Amino acid sequence: MRPRLALVPGEPAGIGPELVVRALRQEFDAELVVFGDAAALQRAARALSLPLELHRAGEAPASPRSTGIVDIPHPMAAAFGTPEPANAASVVQALLAAAQACVEGTCHGIVTGPVHKAAINDGGIAFTGTTGLLAAHAGREVVMMLANDIVRVALLTVHLPLRAVADAVTPAALATTLRIVDAALRGDFGIAEPTIAVLGLNPHAGEAGHLGREELDIIEPTLQRLRGEGLRLAGPLPADTAFLPGKLRGFDAVLAMYHDQGLPVLKYSDFAHAVNISLGLPYPRVAVDHGTALELAGTGMADPSSLLAAINACARFARNRMHA
Repeated sequence: MRPRLALVPGEPAGIGPELVVRALRQEFDAELVVFGDAAALQRAARALSLPLELHRAGEAPASPRSTGIVDIPHPMAAAFGTPEPANAASVVQALLAAAQACVEGTCHGIVTGPVHKAAINDGGIAFTGTTGLLAAHAGREVVMMLANDIVRVALLTVHLPLRAVADAVTPAALATTLRIVDAALRGDFGIAEPTIAVLGLNPHAGEAGHLGREELDIIEPTLQRLRGEGLRLAGPLPADTAFLPGKLRGFDAVLAMYHDQGLPVLKYSDFAHAVNISLGLPYPRVAVDHGTALELAGTGMADPSSLLAAINACARFARNRMHA
């Protein structure tokens, strides 16, 4: 049985719809069902001069080339490159409908295109991101991981001002995050005994307390306690040398303390094929690792590599869960 994946294009004025159109012309080891606005997809297909066949999800397709869609119309047809706040509710509704389909078991995972946070907030919906939306819907604590074929980087803190990061590095947060990452590596990635490299917060991992005591007082004691639970953890490691290729070969993932500690390395290593994974949800969710690229919308120049990688990753995770 192939997994059925919910594919959500995201912001209709951005490159999401055309990336989806390109993706639907590829073969995957999964059935794709689009949750979004059929008219926006057809407009993107016309801009790309590509054929697109859609049918209502649950009904018989007219041809093998047709893709099922749960049509969630936008109240306004947004021009390429110009987000329309009036569409905020329908963009969010598509995400929640896909999430509910996974909770109910009619879909086995979600792949999401980029959304425009400012347009959603301008539309009157308090929105910090898709990850937070799906976590709240599922009632789960979620960890963000970005991954490509070179490195997997999970984040203890995400979009925090740098001066707030140190206060957020707590034993409870660290333990919860590492347990979620370990479980995902075992379940979704199929790694029997994963090893996680944990970065220090301070330069040189605190240099024995001379450059900060978070490593001595918080990180190391927490790692020791989790090692007693069976987790394989290395660290706390200095971030400036932990990503050396020779060291990375011994790790299945890296936990960074904050956003810009780990993600620049990942994006430099292979940005085009990087994906954003939400660990801890009751279903796999994988997103593209780029924004709406409003300036490229409608030009046909957007690279679909990240979306294709996200679909393949989500299909693999869904199969692993189905066969567990």
